[in-house]
Amino acid sequence: MATAVTSTRSAAQSPVGTGGLAGRYATALYELAADKWKLDEVLPQADALARLIDESPQFAAVLQDTRLDIRDARKAVLAVIRQQGFSDLIINFVGVIADNRRLSRLRQILAAFAAVAAARRGEVFAEIVSAQPLTTAQRAQLQGKLAEAGYSRVVLQEHVDPEILGGLVVRVGPRLVDTSLQSRLVRLHYAMKGAA
Repeated sequence: MATAVTSTRSAAQSPVGTGGLAGRYATALYELAADKWKLDEVLPQADALARLIDESPQFAAVLQDTRLDIRDARKAVLAVIRQQGFSDLIINFVGVIADNRRLSRLRQILAAFAAVAAARRGEVFAEIVSAQPLTTAQRAQLQGKLAEAGYSRVVLQEHVDPEILGGLVVRVGPRLVDTSLQSRLVRLHYAMKGAA
């Protein structure tokens, strides 16, 4: 199971986890959905909301703009997600996030929610950063390599960051493998400085 998500540099740099503020909100949403027997409905909707934030710069700008009056921001965000057909559970959850002045953290909360859901299903959550979106063949090859490394049930969260120039940055839990061209150039730069 792979989830393709295009993201900004800041989201790609912040590791996805289930701790902190985002983890608390994510766990609360997961437990509420489980208690109401609505996980099958909420899981794909949370993923769709994350994609909406990633693919709509205007929507993401409203979430990030702390200068907006909280009531205006809440009203605008809820109007958009209602118009997109999200369930009452998601709408109410986003309303609580807005009331608590955490709209700027919504994308992070949704990433933590995906991590919580993966952990509850016994899956490992892997964050992949690439310079360009992965093809289906590349994604399958990556999942095969992760399975060889002992991660048989892996959920991929993909981020596109052109600044890495090429290669991949793979984070699985605390393990980080950075084969990006950007990091290779940095290492080469320091190696050349040391030789001079």
